[in-house]
Amino acid sequence: MKTINEFNFDGKRVLIRVDFNVPLDENFNVTDSNRIEAAKPTIDKVCADGGIAILVSHLGRPKGERNSKYSLEHIVSKASEILGKPVTFVHDCIGESVKDAVANAKKGDIILLENLRFYAEEEKGDETFAKDLGSIADFYINDAFGTAHRAHASTTIVAKFFPNDKCFGYLLAKEIESLDKVLHSKEKPVTAVLGGSKVSSKITIIENILDKIDHMVIGGGMAFTFIKALGGSIGNSLCEDDKLDLALDILKQAKEKNVTVHLPLDIVAADAFSADANTQIVNVNEIPDGWQGLDAGPKTLESLKPVILESKIILWNGPLGVFEIEKFANGTIQLGDFIAEATNNGTFSLVGGGDSVAAVKQFGLADKMSYVSTGGGAMLEMLEGRVLPGVKAIQD
Repeated sequence: MKTINEFNFDGKRVLIRVDFNVPLDENFNVTDSNRIEAAKPTIDKVCADGGIAILVSHLGRPKGERNSKYSLEHIVSKASEILGKPVTFVHDCIGESVKDAVANAKKGDIILLENLRFYAEEEKGDETFAKDLGSIADFYINDAFGTAHRAHASTTIVAKFFPNDKCFGYLLAKEIESLDKVLHSKEKPVTAVLGGSKVSSKITIIENILDKIDHMVIGGGMAFTFIKALGGSIGNSLCEDDKLDLALDILKQAKEKNVTVHLPLDIVAADAFSADANTQIVNVNEIPDGWQGLDAGPKTLESLKPVILESKIILWNGPLGVFEIEKFANGTIQLGDFIAEATNNGTFSLVGGGDSVAAVKQFGLADKMSYVSTGGGAMLEMLEGRVLPGVKAIQD
């Protein structure tokens, strides 16, 4: 598979699928520009070579209808600022206005087309729409990891019209490489930290990675399903009662594959899910009735520190507690600090999944990790062992 560095885009019109699905405030100002910044190296390469960068993306869920609230026009000034040059906006993504804009563009220009999802054909993976989209370009780059798990017109179908003139952008290539490093590492030990609320949302990931890891840290709300399955008293803590047998089966499989499972030893229990709740530290299997576990306790964190520091590869997917409430954020912060220290000592750390990414950003840890994934759903599907349509379309 050729990388972007093996191509010269001089004089080429390059269709780049980016992920500019960024959050906006009530005045349509971009509140988090990470995704635009992440696409910059690919766009810079095309422009520096003397190509014309034609950017396509979706924004929000307009459900196949034009809605000014979801117009990509709102992000033009921020994109221009980050990319360091004016971005020409076109109020459509197919049709004559797009053809005219491309025809009038000069080498090194950047054009941003209107929200792809203003057309229902985008999400349907419509071939005619994809052909129209590709007709303005000589080359196709997919750099949108966040949508690589969707077989949409712009992420998958359009690639077939560029049989020999397509590649991954820097961002998408880096995402694949980082996940590959976790899933096929020769370095040991490999540790997966899985948190969040539900076991059910992580089952396929656990099943797929058990053969590839040495340690599995289970934290957050999902830990209580395991604790209850093992006979512990969990009070009012979150629990999937219909998954108790599954939890025991996961522990059995882990033992058979020599994977050490680390469950919480103690937790911060609260008498309400609230910032004003009363709290106490209790053993994880002795939570009183009326109380619920909302964060990892000190013994748990003490036991995890050496595991994290001795790991050569770490995957972090899910927080250890309700970090959004300051009172229950300590476990997630401490874990982040341990991973940051390990990373500083040469460990490869990959953070992915919405809550973990939000946590490392909130606590200023993102720059201390080896890689923070830009795609929640896409990353989870790769961890589950699935082939992403947007990735396969470039490899075919």
